[in-house]
Amino acid sequence: MTIRVALAGAGAFGIKHLDALKQIDDVEITSIISRQQDQAEEVARKYGAGHATTDLAETLARDDVDAVILATPTQMHASQSIACMRAGKHVQVEIPLADSWADAQEVARVQQETGLVAMVGHTRRFNPSHQWIHKRIVAGELSIQQMDVQTYFFRRSNMNALGQPRSWTDHLLWHHAAHTVDLFQYQTGERVVVANAVQGPKHPTLGIAMDMSIQLRTDGGKVCTLSLSFNNDGPLGTFFRYICDNGTYLARYDDLVTGKEEPIDVSNVDVSTNGIELQDREFIAAIREGREPNSSVAKVLDCYRVLGELEQQLEAQG
Repeated sequence: MTIRVALAGAGAFGIKHLDALKQIDDVEITSIISRQQDQAEEVARKYGAGHATTDLAETLARDDVDAVILATPTQMHASQSIACMRAGKHVQVEIPLADSWADAQEVARVQQETGLVAMVGHTRRFNPSHQWIHKRIVAGELSIQQMDVQTYFFRRSNMNALGQPRSWTDHLLWHHAAHTVDLFQYQTGERVVVANAVQGPKHPTLGIAMDMSIQLRTDGGKVCTLSLSFNNDGPLGTFFRYICDNGTYLARYDDLVTGKEEPIDVSNVDVSTNGIELQDREFIAAIREGREPNSSVAKVLDCYRVLGELEQQLEAQG
């Protein structure tokens, strides 16, 4: 069965999804939605989509769309996810699901009401490096004692992953911390019961904090320390240190080494080493098989409870 997919948001991450979808059998890209019509048409031509528009509602009204991938600005994620499901379309929304706990809960409610596949782009669940760790935990070979995570970018102006100007502002808490909060609970299999956060001054133009520190503890006593910065002029990205009862491991995107920097081969963990492709394969497979995907709205929802609690703390600090 061919799954017909529309993509909303033809920016840096939208293109990653389109490239990934081209690697999956029996998937047809049928519609591209972008802020600019000329950009939508250009991307549609490149990826063989027969329809291009600036209006998501126009795409949702089409009968040649089974599913939608949303790579749009954070502030649109919740409302657009709900609109897709209300139109009878399966949806995968890029991280974060929402930028408030209330909105995240509403998306989950609509998913339960419609029964459609609704998945969030929590890519760390799919990266082979983190999959390697997860499989060893499930097999009883590892138990995490602590995770130490650094999420570092140099983003003092409003640029996307391709270095192009963009129309919306990224967020350390609701976007970048979401990856780690979810991964920590996923890998430990435990619920975060203590969460603390502090942040640095807000940028005078962007209006967001440029530095943040977060501490987490699960109900089983596992701890996580997360440092985030948009001020880091050095190696960029997110770096995870897993301190376990049986070894220490460092994950850097799709690479994994021991605590002594000995490389671990993760090339055979899954059918690809591209986390976005693996994420999209799971979305398509869940639709075909009529099942709940890994990183479904329901499975990642508790992450947004924690982020909501952290936001309240940060607001109280002024």
